[in-house]
Amino acid sequence: MASLKELKNRIASVKATQKITKAMQMVAAAKLRRAQEAAVAARPYARRLGAVVANLATAMAGRDDAPRLLAGTGRNDVHLLVVCTADRGLCGGFNSSIIRLAREHAAGLLSAGKTVKIITVGKKGADALRRDHGNRIIDRVELREVKTLTFAIAKSLQKRIIELYEAGEFDVCTLFYSEFKSVINQVPTAKQILPVKAEASAAPSDAVYEFEPDEAEILETMLPRYIAVELFTALLENAAGEMGAKMSAMDNATRNAGDMIDRLSITYNRTRQAKITTELVEIISGAEAL
Repeated sequence: MASLKELKNRIASVKATQKITKAMQMVAAAKLRRAQEAAVAARPYARRLGAVVANLATAMAGRDDAPRLLAGTGRNDVHLLVVCTADRGLCGGFNSSIIRLAREHAAGLLSAGKTVKIITVGKKGADALRRDHGNRIIDRVELREVKTLTFAIAKSLQKRIIELYEAGEFDVCTLFYSEFKSVINQVPTAKQILPVKAEASAAPSDAVYEFEPDEAEILETMLPRYIAVELFTALLENAAGEMGAKMSAMDNATRNAGDMIDRLSITYNRTRQAKITTELVEIISGAEAL
């Protein structure tokens, strides 16, 4: 059985940990509000842009002059996986769920004889995937020092991806991130961003559109921006999801620390009471011996 001093030190240690987890929970709650507002505000623009691209893609169906970003390379041999995770841990299963989805997707492609290349956005994803797919990681982006996510970050990543695509380095690009639903619910998502896939539900079949200038000319400008918006939306969704998961994880840690303090306090009081009783018995026995 642990001594009174050991129990007292352990209780003090758990209380200190509880203060840290409580502070981290409050910080995550403050950051969550801003991150959630940014993610929610970006969704309408992303949906509307997707609808416009879908309409243009429908008009370009079957045409020989369709942009390569839309038409594809004509092959399906080399796949690029863009895996977006957080740069920090202590957020429950947030990072592991995204990494698990990416690993499953990569395993399916490799079993089908495809070539897989990976770009990681976030330190945790790079560290985890390096164990099994270190030779397949061609680039890594860390946002640890970035305090505010801006569209310029997504634009820089978009340029890198399009450069690789134009150079023939891959045929299909899939984006992995976590869609924010609520504080306790973040859904790991895989979305193909190259070649751009038009959502059928976004382009109503009974609508007729006329474009000026030509559809192909519009898409030359629209498609790169669409890819950048998809990347930016994924980063915002991830930021909100990370803070929500961290807030929930730190709340659970704080509660668990409180339960542990209660159990240790009971053990400490019982041990202290037993020690006092033993000392009293020894004193009484010594007095009777005299």
